[in-house]
Amino acid sequence: MAFNPKQKILIVDDMSTMRKIIKNMLTKMGCDQLHEAEDGLPAWKMIEEAHTAGSPFEFIVSDWNMPGLTGLDLLKKIREDERFKTLPFLMITAEAEQSNVIIAVKAGVSNFIVKPFSIVTLKEKIDKVFP
Repeated sequence: MAFNPKQKILIVDDMSTMRKIIKNMLTKMGCDQLHEAEDGLPAWKMIEEAHTAGSPFEFIVSDWNMPGLTGLDLLKKIREDERFKTLPFLMITAEAEQSNVIIAVKAGVSNFIVKPFSIVTLKEKIDKVFP
């Protein structure tokens, strides 16, 4: 299933500047159904509400380190829920530690990207999520 830029995407990051950067990159890639949440708690609520409304999110792009519910905790919640366990999830973090990559992979992350990154890197990572 190749990446469809028309799919519904949720960007989760506690820094509004980072959400804007990611949103701009995705917009340049042709994406136009972009939604934002400032951490995992509102993101989880949005994911559940969108599913209930019959218009579920098709891809999550989330930061790891956030107050409230972290990106890792959000990923775990998603993977534990039958409704969302196959939802593609791209983790973004400033943490380049190999141990963190292993933790995220064990939790079921679809792919992982380390800040800072370019639009080329983002596209490459997304293409690996949607081969």
